[in-house]
Amino acid sequence: MAVPKRKTSKAKGRSRQAANWRLERPARSVCPQCATSKLPHVVCPNCGWYKGRVAVQVN
Repeated sequence: MAVPKRKTSKAKGRSRQAANWRLERPARSVCPQCATSKLPHVVCPNCGWYKGRVAVQVN
């Protein structure tokens, strides 16, 4: 089994962990009814349409 020759410094270990902290913007799609951007597979917050029908009544 491989043994490290030297102790890994806190800076080295934390910088390796910090690479996974990056957040990516959520995916966006366009509503076919009102053409506003929305999250995919979610009811449109602007018009209430989902899968070709009115799913939620929006005032």
